Amino acid sequence: MTFKIPPISTTDSYKLAHARMYPEGTELIYSNFTPRSNSHLNIPSAYKTNKIVFFGLQGVVKQMHEEWQERFFDMPIEDIVTQYQNRTRPFTGDYPVDIQAIIALHKLGYLPIRIKALPEGARVNIGVPVFTIVNTKPAFYWLTNYLESYLSAESWKSSTTATIADIYKKIIKKYAVETGGNQDFIEFQGHDFSMRGMSGSVDSAKAGAGHLTSFKGTDTLNAVDYLEYFYDAKNTFVAASVPASEHSVMCINGQTDEQETIRRLIEDLYPTGIVSVVSDSWDFWKVISEYASNLKETILNRQPDSMGFAKVVFRPDSGDPVEIICGAENRTSDDTSPAKLGAVEVLWNIFGGTINAQGYKTLNQRVGLIYGDSITPQRAEDILRRLKAKGFASDNVVFGIGSYTYQYLTRDTLGFAMKATYGVINGKPVDIFKNPVTDIGTKKSAKGLLRVELENGDYVLYDQQTIAQENLGELATIYLDGKMMSTTSLEVIRARLAQ
Repeated sequence: MTFKIPPISTTDSYKLAHARMYPEGTELIYSNFTPRSNSHLNIPSAYKTNKIVFFGLQGVVKQMHEEWQERFFDMPIEDIVTQYQNRTRPFTGDYPVDIQAIIALHKLGYLPIRIKALPEGARVNIGVPVFTIVNTKPAFYWLTNYLESYLSAESWKSSTTATIADIYKKIIKKYAVETGGNQDFIEFQGHDFSMRGMSGSVDSAKAGAGHLTSFKGTDTLNAVDYLEYFYDAKNTFVAASVPASEHSVMCINGQTDEQETIRRLIEDLYPTGIVSVVSDSWDFWKVISEYASNLKETILNRQPDSMGFAKVVFRPDSGDPVEIICGAENRTSDDTSPAKLGAVEVLWNIFGGTINAQGYKTLNQRVGLIYGDSITPQRAEDILRRLKAKGFASDNVVFGIGSYTYQYLTRDTLGFAMKATYGVINGKPVDIFKNPVTDIGTKKSAKGLLRVELENGDYVLYDQQTIAQENLGELATIYLDGKMMSTTSLEVIRARLAQ
């Protein structure tokens, strides 16, 4: 038997009592999901904007639909009732849930909701809702916010990782332009290393999918599966990686045999193409200087693969990323030790390279570097800024972006929240809003029905709209009464972000 969470249980327990708390005669609840603040987004201030990248809802809604179909509507109602009553009784005590509402939903056979959303891949202003949700049948007014916990938990991270990936790409592109770096290389310069540090396989797939809206390098295989399944990416080049060692591989023959281990990898096992070698098992500086020099001819004699690549990528995996790559900032001219020079300059001194039209150095294409330990947007910017100051182009390093970036996040990173703003009671419309006097303003909600317009490149919110006005604007129906009404491909999302 496989453990699968019943979707009817995928909610905060306080939602169980809300159906009876709404006023008698409640017919409709209309809510929205909005990024309210980026004050907790840890990026260099120069790259901070008032916009986020909206991504991931399509996958969430498709997944939600499948789970409700399989684990609720397709199950015998007797099993549902028994399971639900047993589950909820400890949480509701003497005030049990209205099981007739659950029976009625099961009998209906679909989720009676409408979800409207902005285009995925859009850069959306803080404070503007990215989607709205409303019940389509009066008897199920309780369902709108019953689904809040699921939709919030499943939606916030993909948009957050897509936003951060977009920022990494902006940083890398800025320095590519300034230093003449290869701009075709940018989409592979941010490489997702985050899977092992995420909160499970589905979490890693969804977060990794957010990364792949801006980049095409990843070690998170299941993110490709996720995008193929939910974002029509089966005929799209989604992502790639390269053969790469880990410490168990490098250490198993012992420290005295490390150079031979490297030689075996790059000559016997992978004589062509790109191969990445973890190089800090004992003494990174010895590997990058002495071993790299000893293996110089072997490295230079490796042959291009079918894609034209023949590169050995050295991977330092510990220490201060900025100083490991760029060297000591306070180095004196007579201190030429590898640690003071930094990995890029050490490899340049051994293998040389080219000087581009803007006067910046790029390493010989037979060697490269990837750093994947505790990389952040700030550290990436510091590395590229320091390389530029040393006369090196941006394309001399790849950033392994791991869970230090993609897991050190919460829903509050972009302030995502789902709030009701409109209802109908006995046929009478009611505007709903909150504005806590104890808050600093970020929790103030919109009011009434909502419309979003695209004006001069910015998404602008209009609240307290009429029903006719709410039907206009950029929020478009993607899900209605158990059916997906529109979908967007990864290819289209990437194209939007490239603009």
